[in-house]
Amino acid sequence: MSYTFLLPCANPPAPAINLLASKISRTRPSFPCRSSMEKQQLIKGSKLMEFPYLTDPHRDTMVDLISAMENRLGSHLLPSSVPPDVEHYQNESGTSQGTLHIRCGIDSSPIDFVLASWLHLEQPTGGALDITNIAGYLKSSTDVPHFQFELVKCSPTFLILFLDLIPRKDIVFSPDYLKTYYEDTQLEKFRQQLDQLPEVKPYFSSSLYFRCVVSPTGILVSIKCEDGAGPERVEEIIREHVRPMSNDIMKIWIDMCVGEGVQVGETERAVLEKRDSLIKSKAIQMDLSSSMPKQFGQEVADRVLRVIKSVYNV
Repeated sequence: MSYTFLLPCANPPAPAINLLASKISRTRPSFPCRSSMEKQQLIKGSKLMEFPYLTDPHRDTMVDLISAMENRLGSHLLPSSVPPDVEHYQNESGTSQGTLHIRCGIDSSPIDFVLASWLHLEQPTGGALDITNIAGYLKSSTDVPHFQFELVKCSPTFLILFLDLIPRKDIVFSPDYLKTYYEDTQLEKFRQQLDQLPEVKPYFSSSLYFRCVVSPTGILVSIKCEDGAGPERVEEIIREHVRPMSNDIMKIWIDMCVGEGVQVGETERAVLEKRDSLIKSKAIQMDLSSSMPKQFGQEVADRVLRVIKSVYNV
């Protein structure tokens, strides 16, 4: 859900840090939960899974990732607690629309919560931004990185991709962390594969803070195909490269989550908790509170932000 670090509409949006943190002993959102059967019906028939403004390869990528989370992590998660008027919301004219789907982890799970969303934002100058996001966040009982996937369609021929396992520690002070989660998993090969495509270039977020949060193997690129095949080539890149790569990295992350993992002690847990909390607070401070009202109006923004802040525990 790309609510953080959105730039003005004249510029491409910087991919989100999005809910980068959690507390293991926090209070969960107080919204009523649905039964498992209601949850299954919701995810299959919801606006979230429609992805009405996406091309087929982009939609298929999102469905793959959501399905992987639901299938592999479903037993670790509570039913969705997001109110219906936040699951799908829009501005008065209907030109900006969004969805939000969140499932929090059960008490015994290392998962804090998983999140999926899409945004469709028509621009005053013409065209629209279509932003899709899938994220997974861990409790402070483990130091496993957070998962973040975001694909922003700025135009039919221009995309921004952010795909990363967000580190929970300062890697300079934790070389073993770098080896365990980034070297041994060979995540760098995915970035190098994309780097071979002539249409793919590094994308530099305007937020220096955001750049500090991304891992050394993080994929933050623009995909621009204005010559020749144009939109068809964009779809091919998503289908042949982005989709399989995203699925592979998602599988690596899920295997970390459901495996034994690295259990941390009380002192280290407090440090993880503080670091995650600072990043969450910074995300809200820098953009959330200002960008949401501009896109959706104050009443809708307040409604959505109330849910997000409840999950952030801020």
